[in-house]
Amino acid sequence: MSHQAADSCRREDGTASVELIGVVPFLLLAVLVAAQIGVAGYAMWSAGVAARAGARAGLVGRDAAQAARTALPGALRDGATVSDRGEVSVRVPIPRIVPMMPSLRIGAAAGLEPDE
Repeated sequence: MSHQAADSCRREDGTASVELIGVVPFLLLAVLVAAQIGVAGYAMWSAGVAARAGARAGLVGRDAAQAARTALPGALRDGATVSDRGEVSVRVPIPRIVPMMPSLRIGAAAGLEPDE
């Protein structure tokens, strides 16, 4: 190997490490965003399940709001808002993975009509 080629190889030593350090924050941000989207989807799905459970309970004469609240996972139950006016509406806060994110709520509603 010539002297010039050896100098060129030495100048590139460590560049992969520097590039990796530059990319890691963006990879971490992408993982956090994906996780937050997953948590939001879970909250929306849970609100829908709870609204349907409340509507079914109301259809058979039980307390719809209590049934909806019981159907929610414990982590979402504390901040949930349940209303029973013609249809069962459930709103839950989306758990935040990053504390700096704004507090958001998501909801679902369901109403079952008896077959005649």
